[in-house]
Amino acid sequence: MKHCGTKLLETNRLILRKFIIDDADSMYKNWASDDEVTKYLTWPTHSSPEVSRTVAAEWVNSYDDDRFYQWAIVLKENGDAPIGSISVVEMKESVSKVHIGYCIGRNWWNKGITSEALKAVMDFLFDVVDVNRIEARHDSNNPNSGKVMKKCGMKYEGTLRSSDKNNQGICDACYYALLKSER
Repeated sequence: MKHCGTKLLETNRLILRKFIIDDADSMYKNWASDDEVTKYLTWPTHSSPEVSRTVAAEWVNSYDDDRFYQWAIVLKENGDAPIGSISVVEMKESVSKVHIGYCIGRNWWNKGITSEALKAVMDFLFDVVDVNRIEARHDSNNPNSGKVMKKCGMKYEGTLRSSDKNNQGICDACYYALLKSER
């Protein structure tokens, strides 16, 4: 893999950019404090803007690492306030594989925004970072996340029963992936 860190990406409707500490208030307000958004995620709902500020600061400090990929999802029509995030949450360099995680505020669900962001990140990871395999997973009780993966061309590979833990407890994990050669 040819690591280059988080780079600015642009689509028709979106700007995917590095987080800045000043994004913490938008992060808290737009998604991180919403129990419905974090229901099936592996990190807890933020209890205060200070928690979001701490997370944003950790991300900002990690951007010096060329192996760190974390984007703020910004709608061009909304100015510069992030409405979600998308990142490489796991990496296995020996097989050139990355695992993607994403979340977006409830106000922007079912508008194709997450799919647009995921597609841009996948293209970047395949074309620039030279990743061979991109995978993602979702709780079987959250099929809309799987629809995002399918819309981006990822193939369903199977469900690992009682193999993951999120804010709902132990859960089944539905895996999707796409290989560079399958694009």
